[in-house]
Amino acid sequence: GTSFKMGRVIRTQRKGRGSIFKSHSTHRKGAAKHRLMDNAERNAYIKGVVTDIIHDSGRGAPLAKVTFRNPYHYKQDKELFIAAEGVYTGQFLYCGKKATLHVGNTKPIGEMPEGTIVCALEEKAGDRGAIARASGDYCIIVAHNPDAGVTRVKLPSGSKKILPSTCRATVGQVAGGGRTEKPMLKAGRAYHKYKAKRNSWPKVRGVAMNPVEHPHGGGNHQHVGHATTVSKAAPPGQKVGLIGARRTGQLRGTNVLKNKD
Repeated sequence: GTSFKMGRVIRTQRKGRGSIFKSHSTHRKGAAKHRLMDNAERNAYIKGVVTDIIHDSGRGAPLAKVTFRNPYHYKQDKELFIAAEGVYTGQFLYCGKKATLHVGNTKPIGEMPEGTIVCALEEKAGDRGAIARASGDYCIIVAHNPDAGVTRVKLPSGSKKILPSTCRATVGQVAGGGRTEKPMLKAGRAYHKYKAKRNSWPKVRGVAMNPVEHPHGGGNHQHVGHATTVSKAAPPGQKVGLIGARRTGQLRGTNVLKNKD
């Protein structure tokens, strides 16, 4: 109605503007991708050598600099790959349909046996790697359907996805796993972690704000005062909390786990 007074533009709304919420990409080394899908990869294989393993600012996983011979001109192509656990400098990596099943090699998932652990998996053939790119992440190849040309893959989240068998992936899991096992211990470490990523820390809780700044703000005790689930169709500024939640709370019971597999 007309009497409804609007509060301030809240933090979630300001994030969409960019400005101080842009990502801090100055010190980053570049986009880590597979090679462009070319003839060599589609039909045979191509050999590259790992020249360096580097840290990328704001990324938990190390990257590998890999040098290939250009198949068409006399020059070298330098690629940035997401390093699989166990890849070392001076190692030869092979990319393509006929590449062997060794950790670090890249090949179409249709050419891999079931149960293979892979990372940097493509969602669409030729998109150069989209799934399981964070440190320690991996997918498991579950089953092939050669007639339909698709492969079932288990994703890091536990859900299963059906992908075209021509999608490429790197054998092995992403290096840098177990990163989250060690506690941060102090605020300074969190400060430096997010300094390299983007302005998303420290986070003031909505409950600690005033009513003008957040739907959860205000009150004589810090309490939300209404259900935290909020409609998917809520306007921005009201859309905080558990958005469009089908269910809330801890996952309990056994049948939930059965559905995960």
